[in-house]
Order: sequence, then C-alpha cells, then structure tokens
Amino acid sequence: MEQLRLSEWLGWDPLREENATKDARLLPSDKPGVSLPAMLRRRLDNAGRATCDILAGLDPEARCPLIHASRHGDANFTLSMLKALANQEPLSPTRFSMSVHNATLGVHAIANHHYRPLQALGASGNEFNALLWEARGYLAEGHGAVVIVFSEGTLPGDYIDCTPHPGHACAVGLRLSLTQGRALVAEDATPGAAPTPLDIIDWLGGCSPRLAAAPGWRLEEA
Repeated sequence: MEQLRLSEWLGWDPLREENATKDARLLPSDKPGVSLPAMLRRRLDNAGRATCDILAGLDPEARCPLIHASRHGDANFTLSMLKALANQEPLSPTRFSMSVHNATLGVHAIANHHYRPLQALGASGNEFNALLWEARGYLAEGHGAVVIVFSEGTLPGDYIDCTPHPGHACAVGLRLSLTQGRALVAEDATPGAAPTPLDIIDWLGGCSPRLAAAPGWRLEEA
C-alpha cells in the first residue's frame, strides 16, 4: 500500500508567541479568521476561525476534500444549550446549527466557494488517527490531495478535569497526498494518551521525532 505523504502543514497555538516569529507554519495567534468575511467570522469561536484560516492556507484553490476533527467541538455552545433545556428555556436554532461538528467546515465552504467533499469527525481521543485513515481513503479513490485539520476549542469550566484537553484552544492542519512530501510511516502501537493538536504541532515541528499514539506515526527524514 502506498504511504501517506505530508507536503505542507500549518498550526495555530495562541500561547506560542515566541515561536510564531520563528516558524512561518505557525499562524499569528491574536486575530484568527482573516480568511472569513466578518458576518461569518462572528459565528465561530477562535478555534473555528483558526481552522478556517488553516484550510484556506492549505487548500487555496478549494480543490481538495477537507476533513476536520475535534474531540469536543464547540463545547461552550453545547453546554449553554443543555443549561437552557434544564431551565426550560427556548433553544436558539442558530446556536444549535453552530454547535454541531460540521459547522466549521460549512462556514469555510460558504466563505471560500468550496464544492468538494467535506467530512467532520469525532473519535473519542483517536481523532488524529481517524483523520489520517479517512484521508487515505479519499486518496485511494483518486483525489490528488486531501487537507485534514485537528482542532480543540476552549473547554468550559464545568468540564475541566473531567475530560482530556490540551488546556487551551489550538489547531493544526496537514496537506496529504501519495506523491509529494515526506512519508508518514505507521508504527507499532505505543502506550500513552491520544495526541492533542499541540502534540501534533510539536511532532511536525521536530520537537518530538515520534508521535506517541496508537498506532504511532513517524515522519521520514526529508
């Protein structure tokens, strides 16, 4: 089976101000959402806005299938609706539409006139592996490249210490193909927590040669 290959990647981490000036692959952290018109930008949280910037940067001509994964999505929207239900208050249709996992891809598609396949995933901590294998399926169908993005939004205080989370909003995206870039090699399973977007950024940036996930992944030398 042909190997996945990484041709480009972009990341967003608002706490890496120092690194952002050294690595052009880390997007400016202060005002994500530059790829979106104001009326659409206001519908998303910062993680969603950064996700759209990453998608636009890795697929500027809107030709690739796009896959977005997030373990928790916009949990603030979801929690506020649950509280409204508990208080027997009416739910906002707009808030509901923006709380689902495919909302960010929908906003990006509208803003960038993207008409290729879109897919949203949640995988209980195995989001990065799910993204890679879903991308492999699209490439096997004949698509020249696929763009994947893994993001996490801000976690509501009610959920802190109740679920794994990187600690703050962040996102990372990869442009994958079967023909260009460094090969991604699947390795034997490695015990450890499932990776967060911050782990992926460290791995891609060279801070961690191997990704401690199940199964693990290694990037071949350039």
